[in-house]
Amino acid sequence: MNADWQWVQLGEISEVISKGTTPTTHGVAFLDSGIPFLRAEDVIGGAVDVNSVKYYVDEKTHNKLLSRSQLQPGDFLITIAGSLGRVGYVPLNAPPLNCNQAVAFVRLKPNIIDLDFLLYIFQYEGITKSLLDVQKVGTIGNLNLEQIRDFKIPLPPLTEQKRIASLLARADRLRSLRRTAHELGESLLQSVFLEMFGKPEENPKGFDVFELGEIGTLDRGRSKNRPRNAPELYGGKYPFIQTGDIANADSYIRTYQQTYSELGLKQSKMWKSGTLCITIAANIAKTAILTFDACFPDSIVGFVPDKAKTNVEYVQYWLSFKQQELEDTAPESAQKNINLEILRGLAIPVPPLSLQEEFAGVVARVESLRGRMGESMRQVEGLFESLLSESFS
Repeated sequence: MNADWQWVQLGEISEVISKGTTPTTHGVAFLDSGIPFLRAEDVIGGAVDVNSVKYYVDEKTHNKLLSRSQLQPGDFLITIAGSLGRVGYVPLNAPPLNCNQAVAFVRLKPNIIDLDFLLYIFQYEGITKSLLDVQKVGTIGNLNLEQIRDFKIPLPPLTEQKRIASLLARADRLRSLRRTAHELGESLLQSVFLEMFGKPEENPKGFDVFELGEIGTLDRGRSKNRPRNAPELYGGKYPFIQTGDIANADSYIRTYQQTYSELGLKQSKMWKSGTLCITIAANIAKTAILTFDACFPDSIVGFVPDKAKTNVEYVQYWLSFKQQELEDTAPESAQKNINLEILRGLAIPVPPLSLQEEFAGVVARVESLRGRMGESMRQVEGLFESLLSESFS
């Protein structure tokens, strides 16, 4: 470390380290408006977006029952339950705010540390690992306030903090621009779909309507062995796709995290590249197209189109407009799920095949562009991680 840097504990540079409370423990209900009440999900980096907060409490609750968790502009926020170590800060122009017990706040002493510099410290795993590795063991991960007070951070002079934060912010903006451009590809394809076919629920162009099961084959994946996590099922050469792989994919499944052994394949089924995978449990009606042959469990349905009637690109984007409806209406026991018959019976407008193929061509061109953007994103992410390491090593 440079001679003019030092290691300090957060407790040494803070006036207050506390955490929020939960008004429901006092019989107080959440409101649709009033004083914003932050939860861990509202802390996503940078200044908290007060307009996106979903829960509110009244002024009496804010002033009395939750007085010890009232936030002030500039308070630094750390999530301490569930998803640990996410950070943000209260904007300097923020209205009165409150937070729940999953959020800790650090009220920093003035003119010692730059808020953005502190944000980037928490993005560098080489430093935060020492904090997150000492979490308490329980049903969910959690940190206590003493661990936060004792957490050591590097502290250069304030001018050097601002210089480092400015450099990292420029790289961070480049990351955000690349991500936004990547996401715009999805919005573009949905816009093209609406222009070519109209809103699916309205079918304004009067296309013939069929049940989904009439224009292709739908079957559940297989995973017959019990227990499903038996180690002898895994570690072979056969790709095994799970619901998380589909939920996290960008339209196409290009990678996999798990493989089946010969025994795993024997109790399952191999699906061909080009199959449309549809989740029916936990993540409902999320879709992605296989780019390689793979197995998957019965929480996923495979759709193979009748090529004389439709293609997977059209069906995938049609389902993207139905996803929220299916999610909202899915029955729930231990977790949300829908059955195969619900999918087979969905009414789908079917345009002329030539029009569907034209749309598939647009999808192919946009996905090619997104693939190149993805490579650029990986390079930018690598640059940012390298800069983080150089800044704090």
